[in-house]
Amino acid sequence: MSDMQASAEFERARLRAFLRDVWAALSGRPNRLLAWEEVRSHLRLGGQVYRGLQTVPVRQIVGSVNRYRDFDRAFLPRRSHTADRWKSISRAFYEEGDLPPVKLYKVGDAYFVLDGNHRVSVAREHGREFIDAEVIEARTRVPIDGEHLDADTLEIIGEYADFLERTHLDELRPDQRIEFTVGGGYRRLLEHIAVHRYFMGIEQGRFISEEEAVCDWYDNVYMPLVRIIREKGILKEFPGRKEADLYLWIIDHQHFLREQFGPEVDSEEAAEHFTREFSPRLSRQATRIVRKLFGGSPPEPESPKEEDYGKDHPS
Repeated sequence: MSDMQASAEFERARLRAFLRDVWAALSGRPNRLLAWEEVRSHLRLGGQVYRGLQTVPVRQIVGSVNRYRDFDRAFLPRRSHTADRWKSISRAFYEEGDLPPVKLYKVGDAYFVLDGNHRVSVAREHGREFIDAEVIEARTRVPIDGEHLDADTLEIIGEYADFLERTHLDELRPDQRIEFTVGGGYRRLLEHIAVHRYFMGIEQGRFISEEEAVCDWYDNVYMPLVRIIREKGILKEFPGRKEADLYLWIIDHQHFLREQFGPEVDSEEAAEHFTREFSPRLSRQATRIVRKLFGGSPPEPESPKEEDYGKDHPS
């Protein structure tokens, strides 16, 4: 490959990076690489283990230790000062057909470049699906999906890590997986656990440890409602949401219904009523419109309050 060809290839990559940045600005979707220090801070990463030489999916490399400003989410070059190094590696790729292994940190299924950012960029530009890498794995308490980890989800996953650090629910109930699609949910759960602990102490007339309260809340409050959500197929009525989102919304809705109709409204009734009133599916919306047009509908509850759990709600 000549220098002219390498330069043309670099400029095409730079143009694609520019167009991706424009689209990111218009769509509001993040296009930046994640900074390793940001991830380490949010996720409360534990000790590191050297995993040796591995073959890593390139699409799961989502961040960098030092060069996260120089490349975009697809590892396209964003800055002109990377040109010389990028072109030399591209020429080496053409001449040798392969590149030396890069060095990566691994967290869950996500990888972050410690050394070899330009090699990752060239590999992606040439359509390589896998790359050889020396891998150092850092432990975390939360599940990490490398293909979908971005700046927005990192905030929520960081809250999850804080929640597990506080409650140790992952140790007490290893099969737990409480996930939200909006921020603020884990703070609400801590409040629920604190209230649950308070009333447990009153009902049983004794001191309740935080560990006991966490387990009892999970077993006798959270999971029973989650089982209702699963048995009724409610999650499919709210595309893109998680069981934990619905748990909070239905709990809030149950409190509202009890204020209107009395304390006998149980969780199953609240879940079914919430689904009828707030499912975004077109068939549900049509049914609500018909009821309003022809009368006979029960008093319509207010939608969940945004400030209670984040920006989005199903109404």
